[in-house]
Amino acid sequence: MRYVRWTLWATLALVAFAVLHYNLPQTDVVRIVGTDTRRIDFGENTFFWATPDVGTAGGETRDIKFIETVLHGPGRPMVYRNEDTGWGWPPYFKINSFNLQAEASDLISTAAAPRWAVITHYGWRNEFFTIFPNAIALRATDDPEALRIPWTSLVILVLLAGLVLWVRALLRRFFRRAVQPVLADVEEAVDRVDARADAARARARGLWGRFRAWLAGFRGPPSRGGG
Repeated sequence: MRYVRWTLWATLALVAFAVLHYNLPQTDVVRIVGTDTRRIDFGENTFFWATPDVGTAGGETRDIKFIETVLHGPGRPMVYRNEDTGWGWPPYFKINSFNLQAEASDLISTAAAPRWAVITHYGWRNEFFTIFPNAIALRATDDPEALRIPWTSLVILVLLAGLVLWVRALLRRFFRRAVQPVLADVEEAVDRVDARADAARARARGLWGRFRAWLAGFRGPPSRGGG
């Protein structure tokens, strides 16, 4: 039972980590090498695409804007989608994907004369499932090596931790005030039932013993063999 409990907690922790890691904002320092708009037919990975741009109709096929970059440091390519989130999830309320595309196009540069940009995004890049992170903000930077503290993610994590502790305190208080008295009453009732059952068994054993003694009286005293 202990292993089942630990497995359950580990699974819940893994799911919570995955949800937070996917939805919380992250930043990359990149060199933008191009922008593009492609027609996408949605399939099994539909869940990892945002809603249609605000004011446009949705469907199984639509145009998606992409920002093509090279990561600073590793030098490997990274492609971001550029979709509005609108009023949907996650709640970034992004409605400026067209403006962001123009800003990205303005920052396109070459390896010989690089211009670096800090791109804020959420989501994952997965080539197997064709999943792209969604860019939500973009700004130029002259110092690609500067330390960038993810204040937004830290604030959200602190607030979530406070919320979890607050809910935990409420549940513990509810358990003490509402659940424990009921459990105590149930335990007391079970004890009373057990006591009555023990008394009934004791009376039954006494009646059975008296009945056996009464039957023995009819058989008379045991005979003694003659010599």
